[in-house]
Amino acid sequence: MTGIGVEAGAQAARSRALAVLRVRGRALGVAVLPAAAEVILLAGGATGHLVGPGWDAARWAVGALAVLVLLATAGVSLVVSRARPAMSPTVPVVEESAPDLYRMVRDLADRLEVPAPSAIALTPDCDSWLEDRPHAVQGPPGLPGPGQADIPGDGRRSLRRAPVAPVLVIGSPFLWWMRVGELRAVIAPVVAGTGPSAHPDIAAARRFVRGLDATVAIAATPRRGPLARGAAAALGLVARLLLGACREHAAQMERGVAAAAAERAQTVDYGLRIVAQEQVGLAYAGWDRLLTRVALPAWRMGRWPSRLDAGVVAALTELSRRDRLAEGFASRLGERPACDLLEEPGTVDEATSLLAARLFHGGPAGPGSDWAPVDWQSYPEEVVDRTWRADAARLHRVLDSLATRPARHAEAPTLARVLDHLTDPTGPARAPAGADPDPGPGPTPDDVPGDVPDDFPGDDPGADPDEDDPGTERSALLAAGLSAEVAREENAVPHGATAAGQGPPSTLWDGGALPLVPLQPPRTARELLTDHVTAMVCCAAVDTAGAVPALDWLDGPSLLLHGERAADLAPRVLSLIETGEPGPLRDWLAAAGIRPEKPIRLV
Repeated sequence: MTGIGVEAGAQAARSRALAVLRVRGRALGVAVLPAAAEVILLAGGATGHLVGPGWDAARWAVGALAVLVLLATAGVSLVVSRARPAMSPTVPVVEESAPDLYRMVRDLADRLEVPAPSAIALTPDCDSWLEDRPHAVQGPPGLPGPGQADIPGDGRRSLRRAPVAPVLVIGSPFLWWMRVGELRAVIAPVVAGTGPSAHPDIAAARRFVRGLDATVAIAATPRRGPLARGAAAALGLVARLLLGACREHAAQMERGVAAAAAERAQTVDYGLRIVAQEQVGLAYAGWDRLLTRVALPAWRMGRWPSRLDAGVVAALTELSRRDRLAEGFASRLGERPACDLLEEPGTVDEATSLLAARLFHGGPAGPGSDWAPVDWQSYPEEVVDRTWRADAARLHRVLDSLATRPARHAEAPTLARVLDHLTDPTGPARAPAGADPDPGPGPTPDDVPGDVPDDFPGDDPGADPDEDDPGTERSALLAAGLSAEVAREENAVPHGATAAGQGPPSTLWDGGALPLVPLQPPRTARELLTDHVTAMVCCAAVDTAGAVPALDWLDGPSLLLHGERAADLAPRVLSLIETGEPGPLRDWLAAAGIRPEKPIRLV
């Protein structure tokens, strides 16, 4: 039954590929119609049937139209055939740096009876796929895939040269969290997709669709001059029309390819693949949490964690320790991890970590004085403590700018100053019309260090959206000032530049459009104010009560008081911001031994 399913899927994909190619053929047929009409007119004149002034004028008009249409067709065809489709940004893995990984993939391809991928690359995401890259380096002679190949289902030897096998892109978190057997089971359906990809009709249809897609992007590029803009508009119109005509056929073709690959992979590690799929979801959850709660604060400080993939293992191990439902996952750690298939996993982890910072945050392409790597041991000091003190310094600069009269000497940076400013004896009030704090959703557990209670205000699905502003007039003004200050600082930092000040070559993606996948929307005014007041409290705790900054693998930056995490700080900070009531926070400070009147050290 498996063989029947594979053949059915492959046959469906081939029929849809032929439909795509028929769209191309019809377009070419329409393009040569004026030339065919001109041939008829010329033949009629030569044989004495179509003679006279009217026919002569028709020959000239149709001939001119035929020449213009043929020139335009040649131009469009040239652009479509030479256009380079966008490729996913990845970290290439050469065979010398991962011989065991390449050997495992080739053995898997042999078991599936499909061509092996031409190369392997890693992506900082929890996904795997095949990507056609015409310029990819072919493997050494004797590898399955390149050269002439038997076309599955045709029963004959192809006279055409088979296309270069696609590149296998593997999510880097899979290599670190999954065991070798689990990784093989997960990528089996992906590798099986190289079989249908080797069919000339499917490969030609894919090239045509990718060329059209790239042509649309080229036509959308802003250009100078009316002639260039007109030519680009015409090019884009033709490409969009052709793309629309074959889009459904292309989608059905890819579904057929996926169905054939899934059926073929049923014969390899089927039982293990069911178990491995659970690890896919777990790895995705751990990776997302690590990026948003641990990596993002570091990126904002100009530091990029250089071992993100190893951090996924630590985060998920911590999850298995806390969650009784995940106890079974820790026992897997005794098996061989898939990252052992790499010769230098640390180097690969560093490269994928830098790429993740570039894709999700828009950081520079290489290390520099303001963009340095940080290891996990240095994270609390280099990221957590520096973030708190930078926020505290910014908070006091804004307080200075809001002072009603200039002081001879700058006020000492104390937590008491912040408490006194936010304390509102009149109770909650809205900000004046002239001060727009850009109210938005309340702070989330992602942005507040330490454990967050289940009844955290930002987690209430029934919260009233009209209660999004900071609450009191003083809070609103301070939040608006912080928003303006943060915006000025971010605008002054060029994103997407290398350490030398030059952007990377745009071979994979447009460097000016980074980050490609922002992790979170910009923080609202109330979130910024909450972060800064919390940072001020943490600095006071470190400087006056012996607290220490720490890293929690699941919650990010955290504060350790007397060896334990501060678990109930967030609601007290919110009470101060939203109602102007400092009592709960002052009581918490007194119980923790934190002295708000003492100056703190700023960055």
